[in-house]
Amino acid sequence: MQSNTKREPLWTGSFISLTVSSFLLFLNLHMLLSSFSSYVKNELSATDLQVSLVTSVFAASAIATRFMAAVLLKRMSSNRLLFIGLIISAAATALSSLPGSVEGLLIIRVGYGIGFGIASTILPTLVSQMIPLRRMGEGIGYFGLSTSMAMSVGPMIGLNVMGEFGFGTLTLAGSAVVLMMLPLLLLTRALPPSSRSSARDKARADAAMEQKQEGDGEARGFNRKLLFPALLNVILAITYSGLLSFIALYGEIVHLPQVGLFFLFNAITIIVIRPISGRIFDSRGHAAVLIPAAAMVVASMLVLSFATTLGMLIVSALLYGLGFGAIQPTIQAWMIRRSSPEQYGAANSMFYNSTDFGVAIGAVLLGAIASATDYAVMYRYSAGFMGLFIIIYLLGMLVSAARQARSQKEY
Repeated sequence: MQSNTKREPLWTGSFISLTVSSFLLFLNLHMLLSSFSSYVKNELSATDLQVSLVTSVFAASAIATRFMAAVLLKRMSSNRLLFIGLIISAAATALSSLPGSVEGLLIIRVGYGIGFGIASTILPTLVSQMIPLRRMGEGIGYFGLSTSMAMSVGPMIGLNVMGEFGFGTLTLAGSAVVLMMLPLLLLTRALPPSSRSSARDKARADAAMEQKQEGDGEARGFNRKLLFPALLNVILAITYSGLLSFIALYGEIVHLPQVGLFFLFNAITIIVIRPISGRIFDSRGHAAVLIPAAAMVVASMLVLSFATTLGMLIVSALLYGLGFGAIQPTIQAWMIRRSSPEQYGAANSMFYNSTDFGVAIGAVLLGAIASATDYAVMYRYSAGFMGLFIIIYLLGMLVSAARQARSQKEY
């Protein structure tokens, strides 16, 4: 009996290496993403719509690539596909400063989206295979922290490097960040062999069958239960897109040269709130996290839209970190919990795709709003989107409660 109840280890060398690798991959993404707007606007004389296309074209190609990666995994080992994705990402990053036109840069961004889409699909899938089933929620939570941290500190690093050394140096630094993953994964032997042993696979198959028998999810096919949390994640990502694409330009207009500090203080509150929100989610459900956290994002966007001092910028950043840092892992854990073990890869893919989709449409939509009005008004619209987030969530919960009540009456 004792051997059955013994907790399987989570913090293995492979898990740590893959988590660090995920941080480096997303650090590369956000170092460049936050700086492209200023570079394209000032160096390539781009319009606000063209600035937004630099973000949305990358995100669209990453989304399309994730669907293709699922097909390629059936014909090629995950290890080889991962290294191909990393090399493409590093090469596209290094080449980003070379084009002299927006059109040339967009072609490179499509290439980067392909590489990033492959790598960001393989890494969470490998991690899901290595995390013990009984600690899946805990493991996914820690793994997801790598993404949130990169999203927080990456923009600050990128803006500072570009401000001090120029965009060309930034692209070389971003490429080096990706290439660091190669020796890390190889030296730590984090990647599993192509033909994985059947012991854990059998355990996962048994768990999937149990979950199917208990009615906790669809063991095969598309899981429609993921659509609602994915929609909420799209709305959240729209607000983040406005920060990535335009906060540097907004800082220039309102004369806040330290605008990169937004992401530093944002990172601080994300670190603080993630473990707290996770425990609240486990004990009281997603409503206890999502509603107050969404209200914080609304407040953050409103404060930012009126920010003229460093103090107001910091307040906005702290509020956004609390809201974003609580919402994103809660949605990911919610999607994992609604899936059977064999659907973890698909759930993670949909989570990241919904983030990229929100970033893509947010860049275009908010860019159009900024062109028609100004950046301050654009951030007020971002607050409105999070108000819509709350309304949609409450309506969804009412519909779910009505369905449960109706099913109980039938029995």
